[in-house]
Amino acid sequence: MLTPKEMKYFEEKLQNRRAQIEKNLAGTTLELSGMRELELNDEGDFAAASAGTMVDSAIMEQQRKELAEIDLALDKIKNGTYGICEMCEEPIGKDRLEVKIFARYCITCREINEKEQ
Repeated sequence: MLTPKEMKYFEEKLQNRRAQIEKNLAGTTLELSGMRELELNDEGDFAAASAGTMVDSAIMEQQRKELAEIDLALDKIKNGTYGICEMCEEPIGKDRLEVKIFARYCITCREINEKEQ
């Protein structure tokens, strides 16, 4: 189990990452709306703008997913279940949480879960 000090540490890391993602999403949204106002002179301009927009959209979608995972982890901190595997209910190692701060499974259960999918 995590100590109260460790729990606070991870909560701060989650909050900081959440703020960073929100900032990224806001910046990307501004860029995309700015691109809609550009005058695209030919098909090459349009293709380049479209490719960039698709990449930005994929990044935004990934960041939204991460934001949802972070929110879930923050809820778990409030409920006292953060750092507990959702499958086996054993503690998730601190080293694993350092690597993936919003991990929902311990290493063993993560591997089982990935094989099933």
